[in-house]
Amino acid sequence: MANIKELDPGASPLHYFGAELRRLRERSGLTLAQLGKIVFCTGSLIGQVETAAKAPTLEFIQRADAALGAEGALLRLWPLLKRSRLPYKQRRVAEIEAPAIQICAFQPQAVHGLLQTEGYARAMLGISQREDIEEELAARMHRQGILRREDSPLFWVVLSEAVLHQQVGGPEVMAQQLLCLLDYRHVDNVQIQILPFAVGAHQGMIGAFTLFSYEDQPNIAYAEGYDGVDATANPQEFRARSLRYDLLRASALSPGDSADLIARVLEERYEYRAGAVGPPPMA
Repeated sequence: MANIKELDPGASPLHYFGAELRRLRERSGLTLAQLGKIVFCTGSLIGQVETAAKAPTLEFIQRADAALGAEGALLRLWPLLKRSRLPYKQRRVAEIEAPAIQICAFQPQAVHGLLQTEGYARAMLGISQREDIEEELAARMHRQGILRREDSPLFWVVLSEAVLHQQVGGPEVMAQQLLCLLDYRHVDNVQIQILPFAVGAHQGMIGAFTLFSYEDQPNIAYAEGYDGVDATANPQEFRARSLRYDLLRASALSPGDSADLIARVLEERYEYRAGAVGPPPMA
């Protein structure tokens, strides 16, 4: 007999929706694959929605409601679902990154994890003096493979100029990190912009955030803070943060001018002239 995951409808709106979807599907005598065929998706996707591993889209809810004769019971949950925070499992950034077709990030203090060299990442992970640094370092380096996949997402990142000057890991580590950023000029799916000090007050003063866009699931707005992770599929919040991101991009230097600034800081601050360098370090 299959090991059927027990559901806790009270854990979150997503869990409640999943429990209702399963109840209605079983009442109709349909398997995961059978329902998937009716609503034009895989049985695996149905299972992920039922176990709150993936958030449903409005289109999915409309089709499932009709297929299961729910008479609007599932549709009425949509306003609650779109305002809900994601459950813990879905807040892990690696889980969110993997299926994305576009990632837009703003980082005011540190190089984004997908662009960090091993030396820079080791220094960042060592801040909290954890015992599992090597394991986390390997995981972070593995995550960077997303940018080298055949179907890699478009990755657009805006970095504050402060990131170029904050000496993480020492001068040599920083020099290698800035060289790595420069190398991404030759990678079509990676665009890097620097937000210069001269801009003054800007839309990113509140802190770092990331926007994940997908083909077949709701988009996610993601941010990390001292009290944990804030990840939401609320369309209104995603649109609000998208506007903030567009304004940051408009205020930042162009990718070409940003590369020139990185090279200048590399030479003036770290006494390292950017010459002919190879591709970004492979994880």
